[in-house]
Amino acid sequence: MKSNSPVCVTGASGFIGAHIVRELLERGYRVRGTVRKSPEHYPFLLDLPGAKERLELYRADLLQAGAYDKAASGCEYVIHTASPYQINVKNPQQDLVDPAVIGTETVLESCMKANKVKRLILTSSIAAITDQPESHKIFTEKDWNIMSSLDRQPYQYSKTLAEREAWDFIMARRPRFDLVAINPAMVIGPSLSPLLNTTNQMIRDIMSGVYPCIMDLNWGFVDVRDVAKAHVLAMENDSASGRYLCSAETIHLRRIVAILKSSGFQRYALPKIDLSGIAGTLLMKLLSFTQPKDTGKYIRLNVGRSMHYDTSKIKQELSISFRPFKESLIETVRDMVTWGHLPPPKEN
Repeated sequence: MKSNSPVCVTGASGFIGAHIVRELLERGYRVRGTVRKSPEHYPFLLDLPGAKERLELYRADLLQAGAYDKAASGCEYVIHTASPYQINVKNPQQDLVDPAVIGTETVLESCMKANKVKRLILTSSIAAITDQPESHKIFTEKDWNIMSSLDRQPYQYSKTLAEREAWDFIMARRPRFDLVAINPAMVIGPSLSPLLNTTNQMIRDIMSGVYPCIMDLNWGFVDVRDVAKAHVLAMENDSASGRYLCSAETIHLRRIVAILKSSGFQRYALPKIDLSGIAGTLLMKLLSFTQPKDTGKYIRLNVGRSMHYDTSKIKQELSISFRPFKESLIETVRDMVTWGHLPPPKEN
């Protein structure tokens, strides 16, 4: 399947959105990307191969009704990635929930008005699956985060509400288009823009002394290029349906540090003391109360627990294979050095 109509990508300047734009251009599609400022602010998009001939950028605001009407008009496929990603915010409702939920409603309404859209592909998150690991549970697409709130991990809450809003809209309004959700784990990889995304920043923090010790923490990781490909495969595959957990590997902080040490980055301020045992976990929970509110809650809900995902659905139905974590991690670090987010490695 190759549509002659343009593909609309909201949040085109974002970490994931920019890679989706590049993936679409590489496959020969015409693309309409929505951004927050005028097009000249995004040379990293305008300079992509094929962009001059096949990329248009439109200004759009998540909170403005009708903001996506023009970009979605005439499109058969819309990929909605735009949503704020912040951990510690002053006003969770205003800074996270409203843009995520109202923005999703706004895009859905624009798809209805366009009258030609066949499918909306939504960038959701593992956060809509769960907001904490459960050591003896394997999470699947059937699971929903029912624990988060404005006071408990508000980012995870915003992603859950936004995806719920999308599915409720489909059930209530019965539009001509269907919905597919991609639920990525922690997304790392090289960035197309000079901005530092939140997950790559976590890797930088591990290398910069922010993490003074190795805690008993593990995360699911996936490369941003694989996330972009998953969105496009979900668009191209007529039989794609429902939600897709998108994670390559679950990695412990101890292994992240070991990979970095063995890959030429041992001279950075990596955590040296291993406090991943029972006593260390208790200490980390106590110390978490000295951290910013949402960071502290995240540590208490995640430290000492193991995360497990079943990603068989995305592998079988979309025929995707994931880059190894080690490869993605090394490329992420080198990319952050290139952009100036990390100093160059010291010579031995």
